[in-house]
Amino acid sequence: MKTDEQAIRDLVQTWLEATKRHDYSTILDLMDDDVVFMVPGQEPFGKGAWSTRMTDVHVEGRSEIKEIKVSGDWAWMRQHLSVTVTPANGQPRVLSGDTLGILRKKPDGKWVLARDANLVMPERNTGPK
Repeated sequence: MKTDEQAIRDLVQTWLEATKRHDYSTILDLMDDDVVFMVPGQEPFGKGAWSTRMTDVHVEGRSEIKEIKVSGDWAWMRQHLSVTVTPANGQPRVLSGDTLGILRKKPDGKWVLARDANLVMPERNTGPK
């Protein structure tokens, strides 16, 4: 039987793989019904607004998990996330930064994302000037 920490790591990997495939029904299943996303400069939003934001967007990402702490049916995870976002008929943008997620273990033992504070921002051009 896998540990809670491994189950959370698997959730992140499933999320990244499903995002790349544009399999948003899988991702929605990884979210709590009352999930809240917090991003800079915007009002917090939930599942419905997340789905709307992902329409006609292709995303590929990488995660480097920095910490996972589990306490009973709750856990938090800090990660560094880097994503390439390509809107339909648009140019790709690379965004990166840290996120802090709060996860909840449902009665069936499955972990889901309950809250996400996301500090992912466009990367600065660090190339030659």
